[in-house]
Amino acid sequence: MAFLQYLLPQHFLSRLMFRFARIEKTWVKNNFTRWFVKHYQVDLLEAEIENIEDFIHFNDFFTRALKPSLRPISESEIISPVDGVVSQAGKINDSQIVQAKGRHYSVSSLINDKPSKEIQNGSFATIYLSPKDYHRIHMPCDGTLISMKYIPGDLFSVNQNTVTSIDGVFARNERLVCLFETNFGVMVFVLVGAIFVGSMQTSWEGLITPPYSKAVKNYDYIDHQIKLLKGDELGRFNMGSTVIMLMPEDSPELNLEVGKALKMGQSVAG
Repeated sequence: MAFLQYLLPQHFLSRLMFRFARIEKTWVKNNFTRWFVKHYQVDLLEAEIENIEDFIHFNDFFTRALKPSLRPISESEIISPVDGVVSQAGKINDSQIVQAKGRHYSVSSLINDKPSKEIQNGSFATIYLSPKDYHRIHMPCDGTLISMKYIPGDLFSVNQNTVTSIDGVFARNERLVCLFETNFGVMVFVLVGAIFVGSMQTSWEGLITPPYSKAVKNYDYIDHQIKLLKGDELGRFNMGSTVIMLMPEDSPELNLEVGKALKMGQSVAG
């Protein structure tokens, strides 16, 4: 049951997973990776490295690169940033986001700040990455990085059972909030941590967690001119989690349905 997660030492277990995922002993990483591939039905034929023995450790496998050109980047203005499934998508109504049927949470609680007017009635997409998925995260559109905020929090699971059972789970979990200036206005891109998500990293800052912090940490990039093009790698997860895109009011309409499976690079607009 989802509520049993309140009793778990979430951060302790995630630290253990972080260490375990980096064990290089051959018999440990090979046997666990083989079990994982079989249990979650991972398609290694898509991976740049197909042979389990050739990965340095489990995390090397988990954050594996895909074969070049396997995920073509659509010419659409907005693409899926990840391989995953649409958990929820739609309009942001007066700063309220749908978490699940009958459950809402505020943009303010998610980003730990008052949202801009263009976001308060913009659109959103919440995409869940399962353990079998490709776990590199890419830019959904061209953008210039303005800022990033690390927000400490819980590490509840973000699977469907938890999302439908625990109020405000995305706004309670540890997360990274990234702001980008785009052709449509300011886009907010959120990486949500979860139990066993032993690390989150970005392409511009490297490893963010661990260590886990109890304080909000702000990063200002206004003077750094960090520009990412549509399809560029933005970051990586260790183990499955969720990304949330908050698009400004004047951005193209997101064409997404709950439960839709996505591949990184495919069009999600129009």
